[in-house]
Amino acid sequence: MKTYLDTQDDAGRDLSDEEMALTHALQINGRASFREIADVLGVSDQTAARRWSRLRSAGRLRVLGLTNPSRLGEVRWIVRVRCTPDAAASLGQALARRTDTTWVNLSSGGTELTCCVRSPAQGRGKPLLLEKLPRTPQVVDVTAHCLLHVFFGHDLGPINKSGPLTAAQAAALAPPVLGPQERDEDGTEPVTLTDADRHLLDLLARDGRAAPGELAAATGLSASTVRRRIAELRAAGALYFDIEYHPDVLHRSFRSALWLEIDPSRFAEAGAALAAHPEVSFAGAVTGTTNLYTSVGAPTAELFYRYLTEKVAALPGLRHTATAPIHRTLKGPGPYLQAGA
Repeated sequence: MKTYLDTQDDAGRDLSDEEMALTHALQINGRASFREIADVLGVSDQTAARRWSRLRSAGRLRVLGLTNPSRLGEVRWIVRVRCTPDAAASLGQALARRTDTTWVNLSSGGTELTCCVRSPAQGRGKPLLLEKLPRTPQVVDVTAHCLLHVFFGHDLGPINKSGPLTAAQAAALAPPVLGPQERDEDGTEPVTLTDADRHLLDLLARDGRAAPGELAAATGLSASTVRRRIAELRAAGALYFDIEYHPDVLHRSFRSALWLEIDPSRFAEAGAALAAHPEVSFAGAVTGTTNLYTSVGAPTAELFYRYLTEKVAALPGLRHTATAPIHRTLKGPGPYLQAGA
């Protein structure tokens, strides 16, 4: 009899083996040169560049340079908006157009929208978005959960767990990391950005692989300064790189948000366990009664049921589970929608 893992479909069924290897390499290091990628994959740099150009021009994926809110003095919120079914699509598109939102999902039979919202940390106040939503007639209820800690996510995606590259190949591509004496280990002091930094980061949020020359021309900085500042912001934990996929690529047939209530004494243990599950694409500690939020993918509803009753049920300290099936992703990880979205 097949086990759950034996029956999981190939998450990269819409990508060839060669494209999966390239995608895995870019998830590890979105700014790696084609020469670096080619050396690891055992192909020519022209071949690596051609494969990337084909994937990008087809709109199948793009690399984004994103900022870590906690290193910039900002707070992230997981916001749940319950609304009337007739308003969900238009409200979801409005949320997706905002640059302070990411991961806008339509769920629960079209009656709920979930998104991640950024806000300034001063006073730890809720984002201004929450002051506007309750005044929308079709909104039934709004709840916000402050994101306290990420167990899995940011620059890590499911392909980091299931991709074709070996540990040695992944290590060869990993960007350099500064030592503790060169960065703020606890993140207690936010990274200070100049106007030039903000412009640079805005450009990287649209195209994480933009060439230094292009970024230099757009910002008025020199190419060497662009390279240096990217390296510094990355080392400080303020900048990371992620991949945004077309909805038809790397998405399981059944996706759901899980809201879990975990005993505080087992919280770190449960979060670490979830982070290791191949089904999990994001897991984070949040405020509220349901104190752990995670996004999960499975090939079918039946296999999702098995995941709930086997792996989730075995989590240490589990008290309560709530699910919200995701029907459609209206916006991915970056602040800007893809062209034509």
